[in-house]
Amino acid sequence: MAKSGPSPIVFILLFLLLAGGGWFFFLNKPASQDVSNNPPTPTPAGDVVPLPVAPVVGRASPVAASSFALPASVPAGTTVRIQGSTSMVTINLNLKNGFQAKFPGTRVDSKANGSAKGIQDLVAGTADIAAVSQPLTAQEQGQGLAAVPVALDTIALVVGINNPFKGGLTSAQTQDIFKGNAQDWSKVGGPQGPIKVINRPEVSGTHQTFKEQVLGGGEFGRAPNITTLDRDATTPLLQALGNNGIGYATFAQVVNQKTVRVVSRQRCDAGCW
Repeated sequence: MAKSGPSPIVFILLFLLLAGGGWFFFLNKPASQDVSNNPPTPTPAGDVVPLPVAPVVGRASPVAASSFALPASVPAGTTVRIQGSTSMVTINLNLKNGFQAKFPGTRVDSKANGSAKGIQDLVAGTADIAAVSQPLTAQEQGQGLAAVPVALDTIALVVGINNPFKGGLTSAQTQDIFKGNAQDWSKVGGPQGPIKVINRPEVSGTHQTFKEQVLGGGEFGRAPNITTLDRDATTPLLQALGNNGIGYATFAQVVNQKTVRVVSRQRCDAGCW
């Protein structure tokens, strides 16, 4: 972080309290809810696949943000560098605007090249904050990194709006699709036709969370019908779905999209979402 005046750590912690480590807890919670006392806004029942994620210090409850002594002012010329998840773009933009308005003459440089890139740059010293959508590993915590939750979101399965598959999916069917075991829609209750799977790259925190929580820590399939994007971006993923594709994104990124449909959760006995 470029600056003039006092030690930069004060200003890093200030912004960390607001935006740092913004990984999401997928805990049957509504999309993009602030971690605060505000009542949650309900999301459509049955339209989102909830993905529980273990918080850093407890599997079922978010980590309480630490308290910092916030400065009354930040010197003009201060720059805060953020790198991380595409799912944090909107939050980062709002925080950027708020920070720059509160402290005139400062600048927030926000990039979104994936959670892994954010952590890599933070460790390397080329970013001040990593905005990520996955919990920190033990190794990352051992490097002195700390996560401060700022939002709640869920991951949604999506298909193109004109996809003839109109049903829902169980957890077992979803695993079969993304592991490459089910390559035709007829295998999961739809009309006959090939399934095109659009996957996010490994640098994506959403990719890692999906692999851990949906695939049970297993690997994505390598079947010819599975395409992994070169960069972590939601718009190209949605554009690639066509009439027979399926992919995933945070619910907040797709809830207002007109070209895709969120796949509903299929109710069944043990083993479903």
